[in-house]
Amino acid sequence: MKKSIIALSLLSLSFLTQNCSSDYLDTSPTQQIALEDLLNEYNNNAGAESFVSAIYGKYLDWNISSFAWIGISSITSDDADKGSSAGDAGSDKDVLDALTFSATSPSFNDVWEGHYQAINRSNQALKYLPLLDKADASLRSRLEGEAKFLRAFSYFILVRSYGDVPLVNRVFENTDEDRMMVFTRKSKAEIYAFIESDLQAAIAALPQKSAYSGNNVGRASKGAAYALLAKVALYQKKWQQVIDNCNQVNGYSLTPNFQDIYKVSGENNAESIFEIQGKGGPGQPGIKQYSQVQGARGAGGWGWGFNTPSQSLVNAYNSEGDTERRDATIIIKPTILYDGRVVPATVENNYYNGKAYSSAFTGDEFSDANIRYLRYSEVLLMKAEAMNELGQTSNAATYLNLVRNRAGLGDTTAVSQADMRTAIYKERRLELAMEHDRWFDLVRTGQAQAAMAANGKTFKVGTHEVFPVPNKFILEAKGLASQNLGY
Repeated sequence: MKKSIIALSLLSLSFLTQNCSSDYLDTSPTQQIALEDLLNEYNNNAGAESFVSAIYGKYLDWNISSFAWIGISSITSDDADKGSSAGDAGSDKDVLDALTFSATSPSFNDVWEGHYQAINRSNQALKYLPLLDKADASLRSRLEGEAKFLRAFSYFILVRSYGDVPLVNRVFENTDEDRMMVFTRKSKAEIYAFIESDLQAAIAALPQKSAYSGNNVGRASKGAAYALLAKVALYQKKWQQVIDNCNQVNGYSLTPNFQDIYKVSGENNAESIFEIQGKGGPGQPGIKQYSQVQGARGAGGWGWGFNTPSQSLVNAYNSEGDTERRDATIIIKPTILYDGRVVPATVENNYYNGKAYSSAFTGDEFSDANIRYLRYSEVLLMKAEAMNELGQTSNAATYLNLVRNRAGLGDTTAVSQADMRTAIYKERRLELAMEHDRWFDLVRTGQAQAAMAANGKTFKVGTHEVFPVPNKFILEAKGLASQNLGY
């Protein structure tokens, strides 16, 4: 009897393999396959690559990188408003904006399921790659490193969003033990330890970014694993580890013109450490409606108008005289964009997300805009923050000033540790606005309650530090998992 590959419908942990292609973003799914067929058909280099292509491909999906994620990572924060028309709730984007969401708000379920689907694909790859003995051994080793990086990346999103989460570290086999695995929430400390372990393993297996070329550009690299490991340490206040890991992120540099980062021509440039790759266009994989849902809405527009930069963010740029980063981050109507597109006064909202804009977007829902997740400027800011927390304030200024000077702001005037901390927090906001970090930065630094109050929102201390675990999961766990406090 053929042994089938098991899928867990509860968490939507489906296994989708890919058609073979020289492009690792070719993600057309095929049906589930039996183990003998897998070993016969996929026991070669292209077959091995297809397992990891399936993981990358998941990050192009609607439920992992698009509408729901925009809602819980950005619209919740003081950087963005719901946008769109007043009467368009966007499923639940209105309650996310108002911080009146609940465990039944669908965006939380989408992001939860999306990342567990990615984790399952990583687990599938890590289980079956060692069996493909006709594939090149060095290739398989690198692919296993990529799978572990991507699994760590998804768990980092999950632990920041929900706190304690199930640790699904192997393919589900429908046993009582595995049922406990998928329904038992592990502590944040355990999840962070697992992420660190995966990243250390990835570092040992991955090459530097410079080793990739052609269709392999954009794959996880050693630098990406070190940068993510530094960020994981940042969230745990392991300051020396932040510095040590930042010091290992080599071969990158700041892009001289900030706006160039977010053009299609600026994708995977010298500042880029890790991006979700969206090619877009006819027959090309793109991030499902990422640009479309954030595009200008109304007459002369090209999108739905959600996740609009807030007046609070505009004011933050203006108060610093930071026009370079403001104009790259925020489309302010009426204007003419860098590629000649006219944004007329007739569009519905005053502001739109410039970092999600695709110059090639013509209405196709699969945009070619990449999502920048790790950039070298953030490595510099993480290092500055860690140094300052360790009392190395003057050294911290050196790294902060590199980012400030690129924006044309000149050196910081902060001298004391407290003032430097404030300056670094402010710089993170201006540098990384609309890049899915602001909400989590506010929570980890203890600024959330005050920042939300200043933006007319109520942050519930003791509750809103994490989002609710999806009610669907709680019901299906049948007593094995409990809800986060306050939900």
